[in-house]
Amino acid sequence: MRFDYKIVRTYAREIPMLASRNDAAQEEHPMSTQLTPMEMKKIVREHFEDCVNRRKPDVIRHNMTEDFLDHDGPGGKPTGVKGDEDMMRAMYEKMTDLRVEVLDCLADGDKVACRNIWRWTDQGSGKAMEFHGFVLWRFEGGRIAERWATVSAPASRSEW
Repeated sequence: MRFDYKIVRTYAREIPMLASRNDAAQEEHPMSTQLTPMEMKKIVREHFEDCVNRRKPDVIRHNMTEDFLDHDGPGGKPTGVKGDEDMMRAMYEKMTDLRVEVLDCLADGDKVACRNIWRWTDQGSGKAMEFHGFVLWRFEGGRIAERWATVSAPASRSEW
């Protein structure tokens, strides 16, 4: 594994960050999109807005490639478009006021990484709940081909 230092622009200042480059992954998926970083970030932000906040699971079929792979689908198991649609419909049913807020969104090459907070009211207790997540998206052409995610355990907002 090779490490490179690079400057990443966040908000109004530049900060040096240590970035690892997985050469094998780069060779497996050479730059597979002509979208700019800004275009990819816009697609991801709109995807979250439509799919979660506007409750439109059909955008998954529109935004993902036919062979889309979610490496961290429901139950932590890999799935495709249908699995993600089913997961979102189940979330809408259990979390009737579910909202997501994208806090940070960074793009490099054919990938976009987001840090976000998901919030809802627990139907049984009435407590305000949330979990935090990091999602990495890989683009092919103009659509999302892969997704990796990690999330915190759901908790009452007062505990954060």
